[in-house]
Amino acid sequence: MRVDGRTHAKNHRVARGETVTVAEGKPPEQRAPEFEVVLEDEHLLVVDKPAGLVTHPAPGHHDLTLADAVEGLIVHRLDRDTSGLLLIAKSEAVREALQSELKRREVRREYLALVGGHPEAETGTIDAPLGRDRHNRTLMSTRTDKPRDAVTHFEVLERLPRTALLRVWLETGRTHQIRAHLAAIDHPVCGDPAYGGRECGRRLGLRRQFLHAKKLMFRHPVTGEMEVCESKPPVDLRRALDVATREPVSGGPDGD
Repeated sequence: MRVDGRTHAKNHRVARGETVTVAEGKPPEQRAPEFEVVLEDEHLLVVDKPAGLVTHPAPGHHDLTLADAVEGLIVHRLDRDTSGLLLIAKSEAVREALQSELKRREVRREYLALVGGHPEAETGTIDAPLGRDRHNRTLMSTRTDKPRDAVTHFEVLERLPRTALLRVWLETGRTHQIRAHLAAIDHPVCGDPAYGGRECGRRLGLRRQFLHAKKLMFRHPVTGEMEVCESKPPVDLRRALDVATREPVSGGPDGD
């Protein structure tokens, strides 16, 4: 800080009539986001997004996003704390073709989710319209004034002492769809504080929701070939799953 052209200590008391000059600091350099490229050609690429990386710029978020780091147009989204496969087009024509596949429900997106408690059935479909929650606009729920069709399918892969590992696949792609739908059937995703999974996540040492986009299947819009990409769960989820297998059985009726 300079006062009337001279440098002063930070605790200098400015008097009436003095002119204060503050030099702008150099903004800190931002590290480029790190992610793995699973598939790439001249038309598109599939990346394996780590948890914590935001897909698109948003108000209040100042760090670099995935969209900043890739030369392409993101076809669909993943929540910040959801890891896994994401499809990116290298031209507007390819993005439009892939989004048309999504609308026709010809793109298969499979996820791994660890949820609290045990679903009664081995497989199920949650067909419940979603929209902004009437009382909390940051959440999506079935308690909404503007519902949009939303369909989620699941299969129980493993029943653990107090949790269940699910394979989940989407028929529609609403914001927070898997998290909101699983919460709606009283089996929230572990580690998801927004939708009721805080306690389950705390027990397992999770710092984010146990949700991973593990498989992506789509027809290449240019070559016509069926592309199948897969991703293994990252280390933090594998550790939590190991803890979940060793949990003591709860005395509660739903395993929580």
